[in-house]
Amino acid sequence: MTPDTDVLLRTDRDGVRTLILNRPARKNAINPQLWRALRDALRDAADDRDLRALVITGAGGAFCSGADIGTGDDTHPVYKLQRLTDVALALHELAIPTIAKVTGVAVGAGWNLALGCDLVVATPESTFCQIFSKRGLSIDLAGSWLLPKIVGLQQAKRLALLAETIDATEAQALNLVTWVIGAGEIDGFVDDLADRLAAGPPRALAQTKMLLNQGADCTLPEALLNESRAQLVNFAGTDAAEAYAAFAERRTPRFTGGWPAK
Repeated sequence: MTPDTDVLLRTDRDGVRTLILNRPARKNAINPQLWRALRDALRDAADDRDLRALVITGAGGAFCSGADIGTGDDTHPVYKLQRLTDVALALHELAIPTIAKVTGVAVGAGWNLALGCDLVVATPESTFCQIFSKRGLSIDLAGSWLLPKIVGLQQAKRLALLAETIDATEAQALNLVTWVIGAGEIDGFVDDLADRLAAGPPRALAQTKMLLNQGADCTLPEALLNESRAQLVNFAGTDAAEAYAAFAERRTPRFTGGWPAK
């Protein structure tokens, strides 16, 4: 395990990178240093062509208790909020699949960090809260965009306006958690999930992720046009041919995301 900084740890394994929020004494509340470390780590991941999947989790039995409002910071609020914008956009624009592994609390910006991932795995003990209104604040870290898309407008308003704490069972029922896995099994489950994603066709998965992210905000003709453009790229790459060959030969395909040499 190699620390990028004291507040963010990183492990790499077979094309899978895990980022570990590492402020367990504060339930991994995000201070200015951690905001910057997250931004830089996500940008680094975007530039690393060997990566196939990214996992975000927290140390010490918690995922993230949100922004650390108890840390003194005389930075102008415009620049404070830019840190959040940078992280939210870097996570959303990351082409590789992302997984949030949630143990313990996911609160405020911490919960929205998890929701910004493509898949969310939690334990039965995990709890979730859009705590902003209890702090006299409005929702941030893209929560106003993510929540209505996932749960619909009325449930989004309920979660954000009332700042209720919900458990993993209710979060899964609202489609805010993809799987609920026992604390003793979650590490192995996420490792297997990340390995399955890492074994997939990287360009095709990246384009599918982009199409799904864009699909909710475009018309049907626009979605169909975007799909056609993406599929042409897939047909021209090496992975589609590899998939057909593997099917014919009754073997597992070996996807590389390659492009035929000219």
